[in-house]
Amino acid sequence: MRISKRRVALIIMAVLAGGPCLGQSGGETAAPTEPAGAAQPGVSPAMSVASASTADHSKFKILQQSFASGPEVTEACLTCHTEASDQVMHSLHWNWDYTQPGTGQKLGKASVINSFCGNVSSNDARCTSCHAGYGWDDVRQPAPSNPAQVDCLACHDRSGQYTKADNMAGHPPLDPVPAGAKTITGADAWPVDLTRAAQSVGLPGRDNCGNCHFNGGGGDNVKHGDLSSALLNPSRATDVHMASDGLNFTCDTCHVSDQHKVAGSRYDVLAHDDKGLPAPGMRRDVATCESCHSAKPHPATLIGLKLNDHADRIACQTCHIPEFARGGVATKTVWDWSTAGRLKDGKPFSLHDFTQSDGKELHTYLSTKGDFEWAENVVPVYAWFDGQLRYTSREDVIDPSAVVEINRIEGAPDDPGSRIWPFKRMEGRQAYDTVLNRLVHTQVWGPTTDTAFWTNFDWAKSIQAAMDHAGAEYSGQFGFVDTHMYWPITHMVAPASEALDCQSCHAAEGRLANVAGLYMPGTGTPLGGRIGLALLLAALAGVGLHGALRLIRKDDGKGCQND
Repeated sequence: MRISKRRVALIIMAVLAGGPCLGQSGGETAAPTEPAGAAQPGVSPAMSVASASTADHSKFKILQQSFASGPEVTEACLTCHTEASDQVMHSLHWNWDYTQPGTGQKLGKASVINSFCGNVSSNDARCTSCHAGYGWDDVRQPAPSNPAQVDCLACHDRSGQYTKADNMAGHPPLDPVPAGAKTITGADAWPVDLTRAAQSVGLPGRDNCGNCHFNGGGGDNVKHGDLSSALLNPSRATDVHMASDGLNFTCDTCHVSDQHKVAGSRYDVLAHDDKGLPAPGMRRDVATCESCHSAKPHPATLIGLKLNDHADRIACQTCHIPEFARGGVATKTVWDWSTAGRLKDGKPFSLHDFTQSDGKELHTYLSTKGDFEWAENVVPVYAWFDGQLRYTSREDVIDPSAVVEINRIEGAPDDPGSRIWPFKRMEGRQAYDTVLNRLVHTQVWGPTTDTAFWTNFDWAKSIQAAMDHAGAEYSGQFGFVDTHMYWPITHMVAPASEALDCQSCHAAEGRLANVAGLYMPGTGTPLGGRIGLALLLAALAGVGLHGALRLIRKDDGKGCQND
């Protein structure tokens, strides 16, 4: 049997695209419910499979010692992995600084204002607890330049017991652990065994990435909506790619890396990938659906061809992620800071009036943070998106009479580079300068100060201290303004059988009814159609009137008759 060159090329491309996926998904299974080794409250579960690595790090003499700190472990790692720290230090994970090439805006976690805990500056050691290093306690300064301050274990520990303290600028809790100490996931802290962690290192697992990314904004799935602990061991209904009985992907199956630079960034989203599958021999370096599924992913059937016609205007995620916050873990949808600071009998209090489907009760009010709303199985907001989100900075003048968009979605129906994308819309209410009409920074964390809001519940002191820390202009007068913040939805892909059907959009009140510049058959009649229909009805009315007149004349005996 002869095989065409085109078919051979397609087979090679499929192998190249699927190779990394198959190789990584086969090396790990989903996290078990019990942690490896001695039970510790709150310890992340480790992957219970043999390592696919060609090196057993427990046999390396340099790792067979007691380590007194994280940087000591990194120094040992660098004796072999000589360039690793330098590579990490040139990544967004390290610098938290990014100039958006499309908009020219200075972005990055160290700079932007968000609708959650607001800002990093003045809350440094708390926020940098999720930094990929140790000891960055002032983000007004560049990230540390000492190679030993890179945290290798945050991404490569496979012992399941490595973690970071929530207020120590990236350092792990070590023996003795202070009473009341917490980890970055909110669990009670335990003493990390650095030797055990160092000897366990391997490729990153979901728990490595999830320790920070699942818990952004102050808790499990608070921020993104499509990144939660449900992805540690999801069912196929929650995520077909990461389910252990599905493709069993890890995060870096899609978020491939080169020299510790990881593909995929919310600051510069690739809204459309017109290159599709890579050519044979090319490295796959983008985290897009098309890089595996191609730009025409549906079969060559009548329906499949029509669905492929949609792909040049609609993102894959729009149809294949019908809801987010699935799998039993809710996401925070409303955060009102203006109500924070209420006390009962002079003491802070909390309310827990929402129970998510896994049975966990969630706070709906905290004196430290205000009022909240939560939701599961949330239908996204849809908008044209070209990959750029324009952020409202501390210097931008806002209109407090309207909802302030913390990050405005860029894109338009007449832009060939835009696609209709799904988003989580976070509704907030946060502080602003009522004289200058600008958003302000707030110092919320700082247990040893008399200005941190979580300690003293005084907004005036909190804002003044944060703005002074940032060296920013502030009138001294503040209020609260309604805000929206948007998060592109791209995880929690549902099985194909659960993807949106035609009627989900092609209906009068379909999902895309509020998307501008769009007409879809089945949603109503456009102006031209209405004019045509009016002309048709007028013509029919004329014919009917003419017929009626003929009948009337006939009845009067005045119609045409034969003599």
